[in-house]
Amino acid sequence: LPYVVKGMDVSFSGILTSVEKIVKEKMVDDETAAKVGVKEDQCTAADLCFSLQETLFAMLIEITERAMSQCGQDSVLIVGGVGCNKRLQGMMQLMVEARGGTLCAMDHRYCIDNGAMIAQAGIFAYQHGITTALEDSTVSQRFRTDQVDVVWREKGNQAVGPG
Repeated sequence: LPYVVKGMDVSFSGILTSVEKIVKEKMVDDETAAKVGVKEDQCTAADLCFSLQETLFAMLIEITERAMSQCGQDSVLIVGGVGCNKRLQGMMQLMVEARGGTLCAMDHRYCIDNGAMIAQAGIFAYQHGITTALEDSTVSQRFRTDQVDVVWREKGNQAVGPG
């Protein structure tokens, strides 16, 4: 499967196309796999799903490790719907431990739509005098986290975004 990481950006372009191609050309149903086995150039749905998960999670781990290094951090807070995945939590734990850090995985009740992460960022902003009037607030699905003015961090550790 395609694995594209550039800096702290990931590209999922091509992964869906690859999965669709594999399904059409190399997929073997479970019944056939049980009867005659799976040839080297074939896979089952379980194999494909596991490979897709491992590829996507490896990309996320790589950019998280890079972000930790660039920001001088030793801890990771994993939130969001995907943050509930035990495999992702395990992979992240291994990476964080190898760096001598800590992983904080939220309870699954708080891992929906990044609510905990958004709330924490709001608390930090408020504590540092940043407020936004309701009529001035907006939503952007393409908002980049590296474009946030992170005033609550020490200048030496502040992430610098473009512009």
